[in-house]
Amino acid sequence: MEDGKPVWAPHPSDGFQLGTIVDIGADSLTIEPLKQKGKTFVAAINQVFPAEEDVNKHVEDNCSLMYLNEATLLNNIRVRYSKDRIYTFVANILIAVNPYYDIPKLYSPDTIKQYRGRSLGTLPPHVYAIADKAYRDMKVLKMSQSIIVSGESGAGKTENTKFVLKYLTTSYGTGQDIDERIVEANPLLEAFGNAKTVRNNNSSRFGKFVEIHFNEKNAVVGGFVSHYLLEKSRICRQSSEERNYHIFYRLCAGATEDIRQKFHLSSPDTFRYLNRGCTRFFASKDTDKQILQNRKSPEHLKAGPLKDPLLDDQGDFNRMCGAMKKIGLDDTEKLDLFRVVAGVLHLGNINFEEAGSTSGGCTIKNQSSQTLEHCAELLGLEEDDLRVSLTTRVMLTTAGGVKGTVIKVPLKVEQANNARDALAKAVYSCLFDHVVTRVNQCFPFDSSANFIGVLDIAGFEYFEHNSFEQFCINYCNEKLQQFFNERILKEEQELYQKEGLGVNEVHYVDNQDCIDLVEAKLVGILDILDEENRLPQPSDQHFTDTVHNKHKNHFRLTVPRKSKLAVHRNVRDDEGFIIRHFAGAVCYETTKFVEKNNDALHMSLECLVSESKDRFVRELFENSNNSKDVKQKAGKLSFISVGNKFKMQLNILLDKLRSTGSSFIRCIKPNLKMVSHQFEGAQILSQLQCSGMVSVLDLMQGGFPSRAAFHELYNMYQKYMPPKLTRLDPRLFCKALFKALGLNDVDYKFGLTRVFFRPGKFAEFDQIMKSDPDHLAELVKKVNKWLIHSRWKKVQWCALSVIKLKNKILYRTNACIMMQKTVRMWLCRKKHKPRIDGLVKVRNLKTRMNRFTEVVAGLKEGKQEMSKQIQGLEAAIDALMVKIKSTNMSRIDIDHEYKALVTRSEQLLTAMQNKKKEEEERERLRRIQEEMERERKRREEEDQRRKQEEEDRKLKAEMEVKRRQEEEERKRREEEERRLQIEMELQLEAEREEDAARQAVLEQERRDRELALRIAQSEAELIPEEVPNDSGLRSNGSSVPSSPERATAGTTKLKSLTMEEMAKEMTELLARGPQVQASKAAAGAKKYELSKWKYAELRDAINTSCDIELLAACREEFHRRLKVYHAWKSKNKKRNTETEQRAPKCVTDYDHAPPVKKASQQNPAPPIPARQYEVAMNRQQRYFRIPFIRPGDQYKDPQNKKKGWWYAHFDGPWIARQMELHPDKHPILLVAGKDDMEMCELSLEETGLSRKRGAEILPRQFEEIWERCGGIQYLRSAIESRQARPTYATAMLQSMFK
Repeated sequence: MEDGKPVWAPHPSDGFQLGTIVDIGADSLTIEPLKQKGKTFVAAINQVFPAEEDVNKHVEDNCSLMYLNEATLLNNIRVRYSKDRIYTFVANILIAVNPYYDIPKLYSPDTIKQYRGRSLGTLPPHVYAIADKAYRDMKVLKMSQSIIVSGESGAGKTENTKFVLKYLTTSYGTGQDIDERIVEANPLLEAFGNAKTVRNNNSSRFGKFVEIHFNEKNAVVGGFVSHYLLEKSRICRQSSEERNYHIFYRLCAGATEDIRQKFHLSSPDTFRYLNRGCTRFFASKDTDKQILQNRKSPEHLKAGPLKDPLLDDQGDFNRMCGAMKKIGLDDTEKLDLFRVVAGVLHLGNINFEEAGSTSGGCTIKNQSSQTLEHCAELLGLEEDDLRVSLTTRVMLTTAGGVKGTVIKVPLKVEQANNARDALAKAVYSCLFDHVVTRVNQCFPFDSSANFIGVLDIAGFEYFEHNSFEQFCINYCNEKLQQFFNERILKEEQELYQKEGLGVNEVHYVDNQDCIDLVEAKLVGILDILDEENRLPQPSDQHFTDTVHNKHKNHFRLTVPRKSKLAVHRNVRDDEGFIIRHFAGAVCYETTKFVEKNNDALHMSLECLVSESKDRFVRELFENSNNSKDVKQKAGKLSFISVGNKFKMQLNILLDKLRSTGSSFIRCIKPNLKMVSHQFEGAQILSQLQCSGMVSVLDLMQGGFPSRAAFHELYNMYQKYMPPKLTRLDPRLFCKALFKALGLNDVDYKFGLTRVFFRPGKFAEFDQIMKSDPDHLAELVKKVNKWLIHSRWKKVQWCALSVIKLKNKILYRTNACIMMQKTVRMWLCRKKHKPRIDGLVKVRNLKTRMNRFTEVVAGLKEGKQEMSKQIQGLEAAIDALMVKIKSTNMSRIDIDHEYKALVTRSEQLLTAMQNKKKEEEERERLRRIQEEMERERKRREEEDQRRKQEEEDRKLKAEMEVKRRQEEEERKRREEEERRLQIEMELQLEAEREEDAARQAVLEQERRDRELALRIAQSEAELIPEEVPNDSGLRSNGSSVPSSPERATAGTTKLKSLTMEEMAKEMTELLARGPQVQASKAAAGAKKYELSKWKYAELRDAINTSCDIELLAACREEFHRRLKVYHAWKSKNKKRNTETEQRAPKCVTDYDHAPPVKKASQQNPAPPIPARQYEVAMNRQQRYFRIPFIRPGDQYKDPQNKKKGWWYAHFDGPWIARQMELHPDKHPILLVAGKDDMEMCELSLEETGLSRKRGAEILPRQFEEIWERCGGIQYLRSAIESRQARPTYATAMLQSMFK
């Protein structure tokens, strides 16, 4: 975009206008139009495109333009359209602009001959060129072809389809009647499937795919028509400026009088299905006069007929009748078609009114009785049955009461109208299907090699109000656009490969996300719509809300209020949605979506028409039901999805298109008024965008969109070159130019017939070539220099070629020798090859013998027999190998003997495998038996363990009961001792008081006596000397001396006697206390004086004595000395010295509990004699376990991780065995006698273990631990060395050994 050079800028009506750039903004440009100097406007930078130097120049292929963009494309089409050149190529895509008048000789037979067999591009663009290309591709590639004709209504799709069919049948037909039938089928299909719309007077309201089938000789043998998405809503309703299908008007205008009277026809305005739209006929001046006045509507009489050069209702009716005759329809079938059409018209005139009854239903108006009669007559129905079926619907009960009971539900007026319209749509739809079927039957074929299909389908549509039909059409175009992009890209790649460019694959933006939005499983719009139809009360609003909720953040879907058009912004969110298609955003109003998606009738109406008296009507619905395969559900309206059916048909069509080669024709409508020589640029640009042509240009920008043939470049620039260079051939000329200019190899590629340019590089090349003369002279020098270099390189290449030829001759000489050697080798190999192959096979068989050996090695029985068979087989193999080597055997003989050996080996292998399987089976059964035995033992052990646990629980419970009883006995004994102690204290207190009183009396007597003695002494001469044994002056048997000396002596003696008497009395008093009596009893029981026995003597007496009393006394003395020893040892041990602890601290501390001043402890009770205690205990065996932390570990292990267990076995009151178990030390085992100094010296009562809850364990538990820690061996060694004291444990062990 150089300064002053023209550019294309957007224009509201012309699409683009020429201008120059006057200012550049951040993302916009200021443009001054060439036709309006002084005025400027601002345009987005991506909407401004460079223009060609000569804007009036036109090319047949837009790819030949220097600049390839939508503006130059539109301008090229405009220039060609002004010169009546309506066809233009973009690569292999044909753009066809509707001229709206007949261009002379454009479609003449001579033109057909002219294009026959000519390659694409050799003649001006034409629809015949595309048709011939499709035929030649089918012939050369042996592959079916498709021609996709698309465009909006009025663009000329149907006409171009006719020209394609005409060209193929005329050029490559067999000259039979079938060719004419294929062409004549179009008027019949148009009559039943085309209608006048706002945009087109002959708009196809259905899509069709016409297949022309060819035989092996590539001649036409037949055809087939498939149709898609007939617009059934048009049957019942049209806008004011549109008409219903042509057949209705042609029947009213052109039918003969007898047909008119027979079918009760009149003017179009008398029929509901016609009078809400345009009721005027298409007619010329002449034919308008031929139409009777009673057949014309008031609108026609007032405004006159509709004008169109290709349409004439009366004439087209006659042509249609002729076409019916040519394709094989007789008069009867023709009248059947017309009768059903008339029946549909009369059906629309049936009106309803509300019934006066309380049922809430409706009835047919009296004014419609005649119409009802005509309709029933034309469709072969009973009048009463039709009346009932239109005003009620039938329900069959499936539960509650008698199954299958028929219930008639009355319909409201609106429901009845809907039922009537649904019946009309169904009848006409079946009639159209029948017409297509009959058309296909008129050109049958037995077999076909390939076909050329022509797809005529509506292009992308968007109106002010878009409904379900536009939604389906645009969905179809999305799918076709994706196919279009794939195919065009593929053709570009094929062209690059054909020209030998060797470029990488070009990628494009896919529209798969938009397709998935419509057709995805479960969440696609079509599936959501089907799900809505299945609801008991479906509604368009609920369907729309569901679509928005399922796709809240989808890029392609949005709400209507975000539209750029005010009319769409007024639509509520639950009344529509906007989809961003490849060609632009379209707002769809979802009103009637649910209704239009359901293609089913009420069961009553379906049954009524299926049982019609008229055979033709009955067959229509039988064929329809067979094709749909619908299973009616009793009691409700069956649901047949129109959208899903269309999706399936579309997918089948696309599969068919993908399996064929393809060509594309894009039809363009030049103006909305449908008049000739009027070019509306903006409207055409919109069509180019909708048809995907603009996206094709974008697609091609990724490759080499600009291309020019070598001869065209030569003709273009030879005038700038000197004569010396112009003598070169065009290819060398172009090559010299490009090499001399030093252009980047990335910007262009040389093909076989043309040069390809990257986008914009053709313009750069052209600018260089048209630069100033000085630069051109420099360019000529470079060209000459390049030519000299290239020629010198050719000379060098020739010299190298000669050397290469010499080397090649030498090489071939050696190759000939090699060939001779190889041939000899081959002949020899051919001779001996059978024997070599046989020997190789037999050797391979021998190598397989290892497998036999492995199998035999695995056998347990019959090894010898199998080994003999294997040796025999090996001997046979060796014999065959010797035979092959020594004799000239044929291949057949070798194979025969080899197969015999193989069979023998397979049989042997099978036998061995069977034997091995039997052995494995026996082994498996043995293992199963062993497993069962183990399971039985496990269960027995489990039962035994459960019993043992149960016994243990009982024993523990008994132990706990015993412990509680002992605890209660001990408490009771202590209480008794406490009570006795209190009584003794009270008695002692009383005796002390008595003693104190007695002492006071004695003291008084003594004082009295002393007083008496003093008195007597003073009166000695008066009182005679008394006898010493006078008991009157004695107290307690004492006498009074008669003299002072004797008195003094007597006093002393009195004192002495008194003290002896007092001691004796105290002794007697103390002897009365129970504790003193117990002590005396203990002292009396103590027969033996053991205090002077030595330790060894005590131990020997314990080990050998049979005197129970002596044994108990020795044990008592022995343990008393141990206590004294350990107390002395503990008192005199060194400070901070760790000593081994004999028992847990809780056990030893129990004996040394701190003294509490109680009466029982101030005067302790005498101990029970040892003999009595042993008799009481009866030498009970008791076992205990308590946790134990050794003194050395208690500070090293504050978390008690080194906590061990202390086990003790008490044989009677004294310990017999002792164990210490620690997690990181060996077990410490101690037995009485051998380890007395390390064991616990306390008696069972002194340890307090019997009073610790949970300390006592079962004998079995102690013995298991003792045995596991090696206690049996330890005790046995102590017994054998005579170090163990006789205990219960030693006795049990000795009895076990015996």
